[in-house]
Amino acid sequence: MSTHVHKALLQLHTKLDACKSCPNMIGPVVHGAPVVSKILLIGQAPGPREGSFGKPFAWTAGKTLFKWMEQATGANEETFRERVYIAAVARCFPGKAFTKKGVKTGDRRPDDDEIERCGKYLSSEVEILQPDLVLAVGQMAIEAALGHKGKLDEIIGTMKRDKFHGRELDVIALPHPSGASTWHRTEPGKTLLGKSLALVSRHPTVKATFA
Repeated sequence: MSTHVHKALLQLHTKLDACKSCPNMIGPVVHGAPVVSKILLIGQAPGPREGSFGKPFAWTAGKTLFKWMEQATGANEETFRERVYIAAVARCFPGKAFTKKGVKTGDRRPDDDEIERCGKYLSSEVEILQPDLVLAVGQMAIEAALGHKGKLDEIIGTMKRDKFHGRELDVIALPHPSGASTWHRTEPGKTLLGKSLALVSRHPTVKATFA
C-alpha cells in the first residue's frame, strides 16, 4: 500500500513542479519529500530562500519550527522530514508586499485565486495520504484547515476535529515561527504554544509515527 501511495505522490509532485498557473508567484515550486505519513504539516508559503534549497522551512523560520517539533516529538529535523509530509497553502514565493509609497512590508499574502489554484494539490495530497492529523502552521494554514480568521489566542493551544478536503481528522494549530513575530515569544502566545506542542506530543498518531 505504501508503495502505491509513494508512487501517487511522485506523480503529483511532477504535476506540481510543472505548474505555471499563477503569473504573479515566483518559482520554483517548493514542496516536501514524497513521505508516506498520517501526519500532514501545512505551512503558509515559501519565503524567498526556500526555492534555492528546494525544500520548505529551509531558513530561519524552519530552525524555530523544528526546535518546536523536536520538543513535541523527540525527533530532530532530519527525522521529522523523513516521517511527516510537509505541504503548504501556496507552493511558490508570493513576492514582497509594498505600501503605496513603495516601502516593503514583508512577504505578500497570496490572493484568493492563487490559494484556490494551489488548493487542488493540497486536496490531492489529502486524498492520497488520508492523514489523521494536520499541523496547521501560521494564520493562512489555520484558515485553510479550520476556516478560523480570528485571533491566534482563540485557536492556538486547542485541537479541533474537523473535515478537511473531505477527510475527517484532528487539527492542531501552531503560530508561524517567523523571527519577525513576537507572538510566540510573549504571553499569552508562549503558554498557548506550549499547550499546542503538548497536544502534538500526546496525539496517538504522533506517538505511532515517532515510536
